[in-house]
Amino acid sequence: MIRRLLPVVLLSAAALLARAAPEHRILYHDPEVYSAWPAIARAANGDLVLSFIRTEQHMSPNGAVTLMRSSDHGRSWSESTDAVDTVIDDREGGLTMAPEGELLLHVRSVFWKAETYDALGPEAYPRNWLEKWMAEVEEPDYLAAEELNGSHVYSSTDHGKSWEHIGWGPDSIHGGITLQDGSLMVTAYREEGDSIRIYHAADSRSEWKHLRTVDSPSAPNLRFGEPHIAQMPGGRIVIMMRATARPYDDRKKNLFMWQLYSDDNGATWSDPIPTPMMGFPPHLLVLSDGRLLCSYGRRAAPFGQRAMISEDGITWNHAAEITLRDDAPNHDLGYPVSIETSPGEILTFYYQKPAWNPDNKHDHTSAIYQTRWSLSDFE
Repeated sequence: MIRRLLPVVLLSAAALLARAAPEHRILYHDPEVYSAWPAIARAANGDLVLSFIRTEQHMSPNGAVTLMRSSDHGRSWSESTDAVDTVIDDREGGLTMAPEGELLLHVRSVFWKAETYDALGPEAYPRNWLEKWMAEVEEPDYLAAEELNGSHVYSSTDHGKSWEHIGWGPDSIHGGITLQDGSLMVTAYREEGDSIRIYHAADSRSEWKHLRTVDSPSAPNLRFGEPHIAQMPGGRIVIMMRATARPYDDRKKNLFMWQLYSDDNGATWSDPIPTPMMGFPPHLLVLSDGRLLCSYGRRAAPFGQRAMISEDGITWNHAAEITLRDDAPNHDLGYPVSIETSPGEILTFYYQKPAWNPDNKHDHTSAIYQTRWSLSDFE
């Protein structure tokens, strides 16, 4: 396949200095909480609805899906409120904007077992933390909630202010999309080992039908996961996927994302192909000018948040990679999601540590950030 590269324009030092710097701010930080994995949607009333996970530690058994909202394009935000907080561990919280103003929330609820924590060594967490969690998951209320284990879909018809459980459904780290024909499409990744699955539904109350399984590449040291999906104005559906190292090492410098696409509304798909974007996981946003923006985190030094733009959803120019920031203190970061507030004006949300204590390797607290930036400052 011949890839058409976009022209590269070399800027003078004066022009580079004239660029407006992205504006970073912390939206949520509790020093006792691990907060991560945001998703973003614009509700039918114009509000921005931001979801993320609030938990004790990355692998603790007590997470909740938390929401914040903004009615002024991200200038100010409400206090955080929990949308889903069951007895077991609720995490992910992808958002899908469905027809007629309905907002869907995809939640993966995890039933942890004591033997899982018992098998973790001191390099993961201090033993007293593990013993605390082992006791929590042996509590009668927790044991009685095992049937909640799995992926759920919740619905809101009041712009994300209240939520109703409407059934089981595909997991989705960032959420799915409404296709141009009004139906829904979501990509999931936890159901068949190292593969991702594509699901379609006529509406939010219809059965989620499995369209295709996308197997991981033949390379034995990579596996697919955490996909996201978008449909461009011409109808092309693009799926971008994280490639994770096997055995797990998120700081390797060969972890380029992969993609596939469909030009017939999901009836047939291209083979997966690698992209020049090193990082993960992806979030896709169709811009008002019809181009496709992919946001992703970089966990190899220099650590930070990146983005790249494609005109056709297939070809990506690495020379035009956008660095939103490269000052994160370590590799525990990412999952950026972006939304356009006006033509060319972008808000990107992600998590990373506000500081790093090198003397405490078990410092797992993190914050939810917002970066406001303009496409014109990078083009």
